[in-house]
Parts: sequence; C-alpha cells; structure tokens
Amino acid sequence: MKGFRLISLLEGISYLLILSVTLGVISRYYVSYLGMVHGILFIAYLTSSIHASHQQKWSVITLLLLFLASIIPFAFLCVELYIRKLSIEKQESSIV
Repeated sequence: MKGFRLISLLEGISYLLILSVTLGVISRYYVSYLGMVHGILFIAYLTSSIHASHQQKWSVITLLLLFLASIIPFAFLCVELYIRKLSIEKQESSIV
C-alpha cells in the first residue's frame, strides 16, 4: 500500500504541474518533460490501483472512484485520506 500511496501522490502532483503550465504559472518549455513524467505516473497509478484493489478486495465501485480521482485535480488528497483511514481501521481491528 505504501507504493500505491506514493504513486498516487506523485501522479496528483504531476497533474497539478501540468495544469499550472496551462494556467501560465510554469513556462511552456517544460510541457514535453512534464507530460512524459505525468504519462508514466498516470499509467503506474492505474496499474497500481488495480493491483491494490485486488490485494485489498475493494469493490468495483471503489476501483472506478480511484480511476475518477486520477482526472480530478486535488482528488489524490481524498484518495490519500481514504487509504489512511483504511490503514488506521486495519490497525485498530488487529489490536482488538
């Protein structure tokens, strides 16, 4: 799960960087580099979300929400909070 969380955060940040180029905050000179890195992270996010959903036995709806979160700006933060909540619940259930 740590790998999925890391990829999720990196993909979300790279998406925000791509959007900042669109808004003119970052020079268009970096578009090809940011686009390539974001594309690799996007594919890694999709494949790791499929792997994590099978490993954690999440429903298809959860998997579709993870896919949707990859195209909505700042939704990667919701994914991080959701995974953090699940890990806390898992730790509490293992203690009892």
